[in-house]
Amino acid sequence: MSANDEDFIELAPWINAVPQAHKGRGAIDNLAGRFETRLIETVDDGWLPYIEDTDINPALKTSVTPELAKTILSRNQSPDLPFSVSLNPYRGCEHGCIYCFARPTHSYLGLSPGLDFETRLYAKTNAPELLRRELAHKSYQPQPIALGVNTDAYQPCERELRLTRRCLEVLHECDHPVGLITKSALIERDIDLLGAMAGKNLVAASITITTLDHSISRTLEPRAASPSRRLRTIEKLAQAGIPVLVSIAPVIPFVTEQELEKVMGAAADAGASAAAYTVLRLPWEVNPLFQQWLEIHFPERAQRVMNRIRDMRGGKDYDANFATRMRGEGLWADMIRQRFAKGLKRYNLSKSGRFAQMECSLFRKPHTIPVTPKKNDGQLDFFG
Repeated sequence: MSANDEDFIELAPWINAVPQAHKGRGAIDNLAGRFETRLIETVDDGWLPYIEDTDINPALKTSVTPELAKTILSRNQSPDLPFSVSLNPYRGCEHGCIYCFARPTHSYLGLSPGLDFETRLYAKTNAPELLRRELAHKSYQPQPIALGVNTDAYQPCERELRLTRRCLEVLHECDHPVGLITKSALIERDIDLLGAMAGKNLVAASITITTLDHSISRTLEPRAASPSRRLRTIEKLAQAGIPVLVSIAPVIPFVTEQELEKVMGAAADAGASAAAYTVLRLPWEVNPLFQQWLEIHFPERAQRVMNRIRDMRGGKDYDANFATRMRGEGLWADMIRQRFAKGLKRYNLSKSGRFAQMECSLFRKPHTIPVTPKKNDGQLDFFG
């Protein structure tokens, strides 16, 4: 190797196979999903010419693909969730929160839970019609619906597509109880509907705030509203008479955990009446994605963070046990639990429990049901 070759290697940063963060994105790369049988890796063999000021990580564009869903209400029997019915108008989420437990769902689409989850979105364009049809079914029994659980129902594309707004209009028409969880200020657009429903005890809003530190938020959840903007959203919702819960989720040791009481206090000052928290969960592909993010943004404390997480997970990176997955176990989990309990008393906040308290007796079935057009494929209908 000549001296010139050595200089070239020093100048060309991409020859060193070190992952680079993408501006405005949470994931570092497109990690292969767990169902993939082949792995593709891009390697620079050193023959690429070095060009000064070349952006080795160009900006990634977001695409939204319309899809026709077959059903819109999902049901679960998880004993540690406060709801059993949920509605998600979108797949994938542009907010790009690196800790999002829904990332692995993109693997079912043959896509990556990494950057694909943030950039290749799907919009269930028939969600309002499907919801109306489900509510009109003879056997339907009303239960509070959690709107926007797997992905944020108020992510940026909702501003134009308005699927969440149209679903809320159906629920408002039927006097059906609903709970919303979001990191977006866009929920303020629907205060007219939410305020009217709140007067009948039909709605509860949950605003997630993980940190008050804007520099951490910009990499942890890059395209969500800033922490200060979320506090203003809590204030506006509370002023409209809408009950607001602050969701401190997830609590990440040595990254956001030290702010637990500050977040509770700031949310209470803004008008939140209740609070909830969960500790960081690392199911499936979220684990390597988060650890990669940690090594890029907090290399000096990455090992310390993971050691503390393992302390709360029985020595493992993650434990899916229903009894402990949301809170963890052991000494450190108990300390967080005690701090949270004292914070509730200090700031006069109640525990989350709005789902069980919402009114279901006012429900009435929708007046009109959309008719599904018959196929016109030239084949005669057997039943005429």
